[in-house]
Amino acid sequence: MLSLLLVVSSGRMTPATVVRRFPYSSPYWPVLSNSLLRRILPGLTVSALGDGMAVVAVSWLALQLASPGQRGLWVAIAVAAYTVPSVVGTLVFGRVLGGRNGAQLAGWDATLRAGTLAAIPVAYLFGALSLGLYVTLLAVSSLLHSWGSAGRYTLIAEVLPVRDHLAGNAVLGIIAEMATIGGPPLAGLLISWGGAIWVIAIDAATFAVLALTYRLAVPAADRPAPAQTGASRTAGFGVIRRNRSLLGLLTLSFGFFFLFGPVYVALPLYITDELHASATLLGTYYMAFGAGALVGGLTVGYLRRRPLWVVTIGIVVGFGLTMLPLGLGAPVSLSLLSFAIGGAVWAPYMPTSMALFQRSTTAANRPQVLAANGAVTVVAVPAGTMLGGPLVSALGAHETLLFCAIAIIAFGVIATGLTVLHRLAPPVGDTERE
Repeated sequence: MLSLLLVVSSGRMTPATVVRRFPYSSPYWPVLSNSLLRRILPGLTVSALGDGMAVVAVSWLALQLASPGQRGLWVAIAVAAYTVPSVVGTLVFGRVLGGRNGAQLAGWDATLRAGTLAAIPVAYLFGALSLGLYVTLLAVSSLLHSWGSAGRYTLIAEVLPVRDHLAGNAVLGIIAEMATIGGPPLAGLLISWGGAIWVIAIDAATFAVLALTYRLAVPAADRPAPAQTGASRTAGFGVIRRNRSLLGLLTLSFGFFFLFGPVYVALPLYITDELHASATLLGTYYMAFGAGALVGGLTVGYLRRRPLWVVTIGIVVGFGLTMLPLGLGAPVSLSLLSFAIGGAVWAPYMPTSMALFQRSTTAANRPQVLAANGAVTVVAVPAGTMLGGPLVSALGAHETLLFCAIAIIAFGVIATGLTVLHRLAPPVGDTERE
């Protein structure tokens, strides 16, 4: 206080001596005020909304194209085709895309998505859209999905200092959560008006906007030069395999998402078979989760001074705890509140885990590592969802929810123990730099 009075009395008030006020004091201000990101974020928001609508449209169009006896099968195939082939793309294009800068990776993904998704309504208009062609186009559209995700987080690491990576990741997460809340209801309205095919067309248009955004808003002069590496197709997996911290983080993410997967099967059956309620209640649960996730996403930037490993593992344990009321058959009002809290706990996981990856990699290997991480985690939830059917048949719906909750808690506790042992062990060449 004395030093502040001396500065004021001397008339040498500097910006550093002035208390920063909102929004300048917000951890998100460096992200939103960054000249390059400010040009990209509107395109990302539009594209995220389109992808939020596609969550409904992809499965709905499969329902319309399939025969009544095969609808369930083709819906599952279509949903999987929209994400899972990115694993193949990570391996096939590793040598070509490894070392490219973030804007290029994200832009190429958006371009491929725009082109292949636009081909779906074009084929429909010409009467040539079969189920086989539909699924094939969805699969091709997703080939660069892991690289696109890696590109976005690589771009954050390229243009922001380390202290702002978490806030930058959080902004990407907030955009995705907002799209998850607004996209599906909007898709429902558009489908009732014109059909699912036009929602796919809109999704293609939003990716075209995003591709143009990367092309025009990030001119070549502003793009970091590609890292010249002779990386193999599996270079990212190799880096993760040799680094115990990264391998542990990837294992944590896969296990967390895998153990949540059965919820997508158990929750609808719990609502219909045990609560004897309608799809409206299921939508209410998802809406509560999304609203909680949006609130949780807004708090992520304020975690930057916390030890991120502790926060990331704590999220896993905390989320499992919020699932317990559902598994124990609590009243709907209590389980809805708990599910909303679960969304708030879930939301910071991706930003914090991505920040750990960003800190533990170099500019040369970061795109490959992030793409490898995306390739593995993208199959975790679908794999867990496939497990949900046998689990519900064997245990029952709310028992499966309870199993998932306990398994997630146990998984987080085990991860905590292994992390403590890793911290106590002598270093063996890991490159983590937290």
